[in-house]
Amino acid sequence: MQKIQRNTYTTTDALADGFANYAAEVLRTALTRQQTASLVVPGGSTPRAYLPALAAQTLPWQRITITLSDERWVDTGLHDSNEHLVRTCLLKRLNVQPHFTGLKTPHEKPEAAIPEIEQRLKTLPQPFTLTVLGLGEDGHIASLFPGLKLHEATHSSAEQRCIAVYPPVAPSPRVSLSLDALAGSAQIALVATGKVKRQLLDRLKDDADPAIPLVWLLQHARTPVAVFETS
Repeated sequence: MQKIQRNTYTTTDALADGFANYAAEVLRTALTRQQTASLVVPGGSTPRAYLPALAAQTLPWQRITITLSDERWVDTGLHDSNEHLVRTCLLKRLNVQPHFTGLKTPHEKPEAAIPEIEQRLKTLPQPFTLTVLGLGEDGHIASLFPGLKLHEATHSSAEQRCIAVYPPVAPSPRVSLSLDALAGSAQIALVATGKVKRQLLDRLKDDADPAIPLVWLLQHARTPVAVFETS
């Protein structure tokens, strides 16, 4: 299993600053070697704490393309939309705008949108410079849940970066980057807050069950995953 590098903070504010410094350094370093960089960010509630800290970093944002690890199949103007979250907590706080590639399309069903989303993702610098992920209490990452058509996510072709997902308990369908696309990132960060998720990491870091999305990712990631957690 690929190793993880755990960074533990006593407060969410300290975690946000630590993560923002790390992410900015990864992007700056990449931009000394290449003209453009790509940043993948998650949705959910946790990014509301650290995306503003990332927005405060001085970076050549015009050379960075941002996309999402996953998206709920809802209107992008709604609070539940991950695109809405990123625009509110990151993009609107920047004086210099990065390129942004959303995953939502006008299609009624997410599976019908996959070809268009794949074309969008092909325009991003590959492999992704930095992919940031959250962690669900059941071990899901992005919108890849344990046992939920995981074979599609783990055996996708090199050209398949995104899949449609119908979570068993979520109110809306979603699209998610595939596990192959996530694991192929140059750098991966995992942000997890709270005691439950810390204990989950303690268990899963040595687990060998690839049916758990995080375990599969740790087994196949190109580099050690940088974990940012609260104590």
